[in-house]
Amino acid sequence: MADEKTLPHSSGPAGGWGSLKGIARIFGETWAGPQTLATLGKLNKPKGVMCVSCAWPKPANYSAFEFCENGAKATLWEMTSARCTPEFWDEDGHSVTALRSWRDHDLEKTGRLTHPLRYDPATDRYRPVGWDKAFAEIGAELRKVQPDEAVFYASGHAGLEASYLYALLARAFGTNNLPQSSNMCHETTSVGLTKVIGSPVGTIVWDDLRQADAFFFFGQNPGTNSPRFLHPLKEAKDRGAKIVTFNPVIEQGLVSFVDPQSPAAMLTGKATVISDQYHQVRAGGDIAALLGMCKCVVEADDAEKAAGKAEVIDHGFVAQHTTGFDVFIGACRGADWADITHESGLDEAAIRAAAEVYMKAERVIGVYGMGLTQHAHGALNIAMLVNLLLLRGNIGRAGAGCCPVRGHSNVQGQRTVGIAEKVHLVPVDKLKALFGVETPAKDGFNIVEAVEGLFADKVRAFVCLGGNLLRAVPDQERMEKAWAAQDLTVMVSTKLNRSHLFPGKVAYILPCLGRMEADEQAGGRQTVTSEDSFSMINGSIGNRKPPSDMLKSELAIVAGIAKTALAPNPKLTWDAWTGDYGLVRDLIEKTYPDDFRDYNKRMYDAGGFYRGNAAHERVWKTESGKAVFTTPDEANAIGFADAPGRYRLVTLRSNDQFNTTIYGYSDRFRGIEGTRDVLLMNPDDIAEAALVDGQTVRLITDVDDGQHRALGGLKLTAYKLPRGTVASYYPECNVLVPIGHHDQLSKTPASKSIPVRIEADREAKGA
Repeated sequence: MADEKTLPHSSGPAGGWGSLKGIARIFGETWAGPQTLATLGKLNKPKGVMCVSCAWPKPANYSAFEFCENGAKATLWEMTSARCTPEFWDEDGHSVTALRSWRDHDLEKTGRLTHPLRYDPATDRYRPVGWDKAFAEIGAELRKVQPDEAVFYASGHAGLEASYLYALLARAFGTNNLPQSSNMCHETTSVGLTKVIGSPVGTIVWDDLRQADAFFFFGQNPGTNSPRFLHPLKEAKDRGAKIVTFNPVIEQGLVSFVDPQSPAAMLTGKATVISDQYHQVRAGGDIAALLGMCKCVVEADDAEKAAGKAEVIDHGFVAQHTTGFDVFIGACRGADWADITHESGLDEAAIRAAAEVYMKAERVIGVYGMGLTQHAHGALNIAMLVNLLLLRGNIGRAGAGCCPVRGHSNVQGQRTVGIAEKVHLVPVDKLKALFGVETPAKDGFNIVEAVEGLFADKVRAFVCLGGNLLRAVPDQERMEKAWAAQDLTVMVSTKLNRSHLFPGKVAYILPCLGRMEADEQAGGRQTVTSEDSFSMINGSIGNRKPPSDMLKSELAIVAGIAKTALAPNPKLTWDAWTGDYGLVRDLIEKTYPDDFRDYNKRMYDAGGFYRGNAAHERVWKTESGKAVFTTPDEANAIGFADAPGRYRLVTLRSNDQFNTTIYGYSDRFRGIEGTRDVLLMNPDDIAEAALVDGQTVRLITDVDDGQHRALGGLKLTAYKLPRGTVASYYPECNVLVPIGHHDQLSKTPASKSIPVRIEADREAKGA
């Protein structure tokens, strides 16, 4: 094994001066203007602006600066002084085809879009168009296709008001084809958690963070994806709580943290050690690791009962609230340690040490991210974590519960108000009573099904409420061809991105307001609302001057399309709703009265208002009416067999990106600068494969489905990873993900365990 000191991983803490330097660099690139500090000062506060980055909750007792590095970068990126005007398309080298050679970062650096645009195939460029003309043609093109040939996608950014109307538009049009960005990340949570505890979302609230004795992290990276989480983790460590982490990759936010809001910490550089134990599990090995911990708990309980001592398992809770317990503990007793250690990549002592922390803690929170959800058996990953929590009653009481950490700012909320492809999630009777809209009886497409529909020429029109879908989905090369073959593509966007560069036969880019900007309508300045990962609803009011007078709000764009695409209906009062978003919130309250009681009155409550969660109260909305112990029928989550020369590829995000948005090329936590074209690999694996650290390689997807998928030009980089696990960046690696490689229940793409082979890239320069 190579000397770990020579590997590129950064030993520096998360937060601290590195965080401030990262923010300063983005400010220097964007020149967001003198109002920046005032806007940042209002982030995540009552009657302020809710961050456009992740969905981490907003505390009721907020600090002076209630934002993190990633949130500040997202804010600055949106507030840039750069403008992508219609004149951009007149410049040499700015045809749509030529722009395909640009990097994602450079496309977005052109700045905020200022005018609605229509693709002109004769010149291969976008040209400005008036809003009325755009809406009229979009409506006419939609009416040419059958309802199920159209897809209405939402990225997870738009507020609850626009999202509610967007779902209404789709159903009034005649389809449930309402996929959403959660299909690509946390749909496994929605499906997996619902199956075992009856809730599609996490069960904890903010106060639980303050009372937990231990946190167990699985496949989640707060340092990059939710840095504000590091503050309550530091507070937890200060009071003596334990943190145990399972992750194939060492993520610096779970190693150490310097609080940028603490003058003493900044002056001294004193870091808080976050994880008491850090276990580098194999990609897809969490099922085995969790089974091993559960086995330890069962063994300890058996021993204590045999000795006449206090029980370790909460048998009273188990008897009253769960089903499937006896079969599950039988599987735990019968599990073989040799199998557990092989599949997890961890030794028995490490798993026992983690279990010891779990058994000593009275209140435990289980935290996870896409490291659990994006596998072929991701739902089983989640069920195994729930098994561990249920053994000691760690769901539905103070300081304990399940905490999936969501990515986009309103990705959870959009599902709450109806952006869902499954009919059983839709309040069909309410929509009929309120609007006379007959919801189609059959389920619509999720993202995987929509992409498959494109490949099969069954989808002819795609409307995207935000996002960069072509860059976010699997099978990118096939997707680009299929996308451009459509009759209509409509993208509601703030900046130029790669999805715009493969226009359909009729293609529009519709520029929208950002959340920071004043949304002035007939009824005055409007508020939008969003839901965070703890099921809290918050109001958000922008105050910045929009970058162009030609921009419309997301809600106004939805209404504009609806008025031309749908037959007249006196109950669908799009103009009135556009003029006053409070009317839309009244409709949401009527549609979902239990979740949105006194909606307009409570939306500025400090920390938001809680819409409730039955599992938090130990009410289990499962088929049995109880929480479910799941006996694993798979040894790992990857969905394919190991073979000589086959590796498990994990896709990563750097601390210089948010989803498909690339802010820059500095991944300081991993010690990688100036590039994203790297493949991280265990030094012993490099030697065994007769490769050389630093050489240029290519990845080949090792799936026999008749498709060739490859990604070349990657610099092989020795890195501290488990044997057999390699890692590279998302979204670049999406070209390697087959559309059929997904979680078995939710169809979430399995981007954390892609079967690949590695070969020298002989096409690269110098190879």
